[in-house]
Amino acid sequence: MTQTPLFHFAFAVHDLAKAEAFYHGILGCRIGRRDSRWIDFDFSGHQITAHLSDSDQVHVHNPVDTDLVPIPHFGLILDWSAWHKLAEQLEQKDVDFIIKPRIRFRGEAGEQATMFVRDPSGNCLEFKSFQDASNLFKQGD
Repeated sequence: MTQTPLFHFAFAVHDLAKAEAFYHGILGCRIGRRDSRWIDFDFSGHQITAHLSDSDQVHVHNPVDTDLVPIPHFGLILDWSAWHKLAEQLEQKDVDFIIKPRIRFRGEAGEQATMFVRDPSGNCLEFKSFQDASNLFKQGD
């Protein structure tokens, strides 16, 4: 049996304790290995690693539908009910949204639920969902 590849993503943070509070405490990621300058998190079965950095990151935005989407960003594609549950959880924890939970491309190919948040170091995360997973890479007619 062939295993589906998993991704690994390493990113800079300014404060490991705040990163842990966000990724573990708010998002519920299990903590893996750690060192004084980095922490591995289980991001729905994928490994993301927060590395302590003293430099500032530069962010730009790209227009998508009616939103200015932050670049760079990373995240997860969740099933429809899990996306709504996470949106409710983040709202209950008073997490500030860069882009509040909404439906993008309504009625078009690629219609999706999306929301963007920022971790305490300014890294941008997108969580999205498709009612029909076959639309993940669907192009317009």
